[in-house]
Amino acid sequence: MRKISQCGLLVALALVLSLVERLIPLQLIVPIAGIKLGLANIVLLFALIMLDIKQTAAIFICRIVLSSIFAGSFTGFLFSFLGGLFSIIIMYILLKWEGKLFSFYGISLAGAAAHNIGQVIAAIFVLNSVYVIAYLPMLLICSFPLGFITGYTAKIVINHLKQIHLSV
Repeated sequence: MRKISQCGLLVALALVLSLVERLIPLQLIVPIAGIKLGLANIVLLFALIMLDIKQTAAIFICRIVLSSIFAGSFTGFLFSFLGGLFSIIIMYILLKWEGKLFSFYGISLAGAAAHNIGQVIAAIFVLNSVYVIAYLPMLLICSFPLGFITGYTAKIVINHLKQIHLSV
């Protein structure tokens, strides 16, 4: 019962962060279509660290499905699903070497880059064109500062919870 309530709380938090993210006009600062801060990915990174992969996958799938139902479309679902799936897989693999080969921030950056790669693959299928790959370098450049922000925020939350000895 505790795991279900933890996952439900994290899904709700991820949904709220997704909605907040839509209110931030990032395109005014970085004029690249589809660019987002990735605030909901803070929850996924947190879940990968503090929970197990099954719970993280459940949180991810619930968030994608619910946010697509509330404010999206099938195309948005496909972009979010492939981007998030790539991100989770890469971060899960790299977390095994955290502190040895990769820093926490490096793992977050890799997750942001993987998310962009997944979205470009979705765009190739949706637009039926490989030429969207030309968009990838711009997205990857943006993934560095945005991935760092995600990692930094997740690290603060995780460190705070460890300091107050809150078990998740």
